[in-house]
Amino acid sequence: MQQDRFQVLRANQFKYDELIGSIQDFELKGDILPKHNHNEYSAHITVVARGRVKAYSHDWEIEAIAGQVLDFPAGQPHEFMALEDNTRIINIVKRYGGESKDY
Repeated sequence: MQQDRFQVLRANQFKYDELIGSIQDFELKGDILPKHNHNEYSAHITVVARGRVKAYSHDWEIEAIAGQVLDFPAGQPHEFMALEDNTRIINIVKRYGGESKDY
């Protein structure tokens, strides 16, 4: 059994005018972006750019492949696990008015 690495190879934040987010690269299957939560100013959608991920929390889980988009509401804790080597997700913050906060 592979040890939980709790590692994302690269996490690059981006900002294009009003669009902000991050690109997360998982080097190996089993790499994890630990459970986290967002407020109404930092809730995001996630685009699976390549590979396959499992997003989950205490009472739900979703598997998604490249090309799928996941929509996370504010206040919903979630964690990501790569299900394939060399997986990439792109998180794009949804703006609900007011000033966006770092996440």
